[in-house]
Amino acid sequence: MLSYAQSFQQFAVEALTLKIKMDTVTSINPYTGDTLHTYTKHTSKEVDTFLRKAKERFSHWKKTSYEEREDHIKNVASELEKNKETYAKTMTLEMGKPLSQSIAEIEKCIWLCEYYIDNAKDQLQDKIIETYAQKSFIRYEPLGVLLAVMPWNYPFWQVFRFAIPALMAGNVAVLKHASNVFGSALNIEKVFANAGLPEGCFTTLLVGSDAIKGIIENDIVKAVTLTGSGPAGASVASLAGKNIKKSVLELGGNNALVVFEDCDIDATIETCVTARFQNTGQSCIAGKRLLLAESIQEEFTEKLISKVKDLKSGDPLSKDTYVGTLAREDLAKDLESQVHESLKMGAQLKLGGKRCGAYYEPTIVSEVTEDMPMFQEETFGPALSITTFSTTEEAIALSNNSKFGLGVSLFSEDLKKMETLIPQFEEGAVFINELVKSDPRLPFGGVKESGYGRELSSQGIREFVNIKTVYIKK
Repeated sequence: MLSYAQSFQQFAVEALTLKIKMDTVTSINPYTGDTLHTYTKHTSKEVDTFLRKAKERFSHWKKTSYEEREDHIKNVASELEKNKETYAKTMTLEMGKPLSQSIAEIEKCIWLCEYYIDNAKDQLQDKIIETYAQKSFIRYEPLGVLLAVMPWNYPFWQVFRFAIPALMAGNVAVLKHASNVFGSALNIEKVFANAGLPEGCFTTLLVGSDAIKGIIENDIVKAVTLTGSGPAGASVASLAGKNIKKSVLELGGNNALVVFEDCDIDATIETCVTARFQNTGQSCIAGKRLLLAESIQEEFTEKLISKVKDLKSGDPLSKDTYVGTLAREDLAKDLESQVHESLKMGAQLKLGGKRCGAYYEPTIVSEVTEDMPMFQEETFGPALSITTFSTTEEAIALSNNSKFGLGVSLFSEDLKKMETLIPQFEEGAVFINELVKSDPRLPFGGVKESGYGRELSSQGIREFVNIKTVYIKK
């Protein structure tokens, strides 16, 4: 039996160990299971200091010219290009994305920089409006310190598509990134620092989800954007609304790939495989539900299976790996459960279906009905469901039978007919003969439980500005 002193000492050790675990975050390589790094979270006092510095920086940054900001973002693009392999490797080690796709993600961020360097000034120019005034116009002014709450699946792209337009508009940014990609979060901060942006323009906060409430409630933070799950979005939107602050939400998706009988089968299969299996299927805009015309079901499914079998799985650091691991083992278990439950309800396994740790092999399941998890729920991984239809009306109804509304892909040679169908799809985006994807030139966002607000293009850069009316009478 332990003495009082020994018991107290044991309690103290256990309490200290628990505190250390609560105050630190350990990054794990999902492919090897090895520990990559242990990060110490920022304290609430440190967060307050960072926010005050961001506020002070905003008072100067908002007065800079577009030309000055453009020069800084040019340096950001150069920094990304110079060190893209290093930044990509950290991404791959942290969340299992195949290295070639990590490099492609960095390159897309460079494209984003170039787009706003070329267009931000024009997008935010005063807009003259003819009224009874001598002069009246719309002016776009920055809001201040913006909070971004970002996910792990595209550790750089999700952040950059918020940060670059925000900075070009004269705002400053603070980032709360997913805890399993803290290395990438710090690398992003390093990108902006190495590019010469003044301290406080972009700050990474190493905090957990429990810190978000206090940050949103802080008067310094003027608005918040979140990319993530529905529950996370609802929580952030509620906090922002309670504090009368603007929010933009980019949430989940359950995109349909609607394949009509007159499609180019081989080209469509190529696109559908990319839409579902790139980034190991971990994308909100991935094509998750394949809605297939009954008349071509047999031929299409046979060729699809053959194509998916050719995808190379393995070490994410290998240059020819296309399917890596999921970011965490629990995510692979969730996907495994969705597939198994659908099979129990009568769906048919055509390919794959096995899990090993955080790896889930490319999987195809046919005869999926509307009541099954693989149809109703978002499957965040390399598993594709197949549901058939016999009429155009049925295809539209199946596609719209989802709580999500991020995007849909339609495949057909009859482009005129496809254009007439566009208004019938309850989505933020309709892509014809192409996978749904984000493009700096086009607004990105969803409807229904996929969120609200838009990122990218002129609409995105205007989400976080004060649209000020000016009326001058002689």
